[in-house]
Amino acid sequence: MTRSRPDVVAFDVMETLLDLSPVRAALEETGRPGSLLATVFARTLLTGFAGVAVGSWAPFRATFDAALAQVTDLSEAERSQVADAFAETFPHGDVEPALRRLATAGVRVVTLTHGTPGVAEAALERGGVGALVERSLSSEVVRAWKPAREVYLWAAGVCDVEPQRLALVAAHGWDVHGAQRAGLTGAWFARSERTYPAVYDEPHVSGGTILEVVDALLALPPR
Repeated sequence: MTRSRPDVVAFDVMETLLDLSPVRAALEETGRPGSLLATVFARTLLTGFAGVAVGSWAPFRATFDAALAQVTDLSEAERSQVADAFAETFPHGDVEPALRRLATAGVRVVTLTHGTPGVAEAALERGGVGALVERSLSSEVVRAWKPAREVYLWAAGVCDVEPQRLALVAAHGWDVHGAQRAGLTGAWFARSERTYPAVYDEPHVSGGTILEVVDALLALPPR
């Protein structure tokens, strides 16, 4: 199917929009290396994905805590301290111009996460870009994790658009792959991954930066 310019663009949140440096710093405050966050975050996703695959579900914070317990010997209080740092995250520097370009072009913007409700909204407000986002969606509402098909279709329904009129921008190949399989337009850029996984469907749009993929989405032919 030929892709056309979307009516709504949904952005993944963790890493795609938000800098997780405060969480890394909180981990270091416990005496653990900040580099361990990548392993913990990957384990969090693995645990969440596995639950969905077998028909169970757990919220992001509980899953993150379980991942910390698996790979560290931190106490419950220390793990809670690290998890609390998600409430201190903030947008990457390139987020504001990317969102503003969409707003200027008259394209609606939302966020789509399986993270804790409220985290994205608060972080965007701290970064001064909250007004550029129409609404923040957490799949905790439907008790599912991306890349489950139902999450993307739920988001399209909430935005009152057909799936093909919704684009998903993410720095994670698995998220873009899931969105495209659900009928959305997928846009991947290289922030947290060096390359897009060759085992997935090729992304509809890709680029080296978030600004590049936003421009590419805006350059798609009108419906």
